[in-house]
Amino acid sequence: MVLDRFSEVVSRFERYASSGEINSTLDDPVAALGALRAAWGGRAGVLLDELDGLTVTLPDGSWFNVRPSNTEPLLRLNAEAADAGAMEALRDEVLGQVRAYGRV
Repeated sequence: MVLDRFSEVVSRFERYASSGEINSTLDDPVAALGALRAAWGGRAGVLLDELDGLTVTLPDGSWFNVRPSNTEPLLRLNAEAADAGAMEALRDEVLGQVRAYGRV
């Protein structure tokens, strides 16, 4: 009997590629969050949820969450998509929008 590493077993069940948490230090995290809400809210088939920051779910099942830190001038981004290429494109688009609001 061959035993797999735990990471190999778990990887069989991973459904999405994930960015992990990416922090951006900004002059005004709340303004950046509002701009993201405005930019993504008007897109066809996009769902917005504001339970914990802003979660945006795209029609293909990809999603991202951006939430402000309670203790630092940060926005924290997490993104997931069906594969690494789609996740990286989504991550990069959102990071570009977030960081357009001025880093400290």
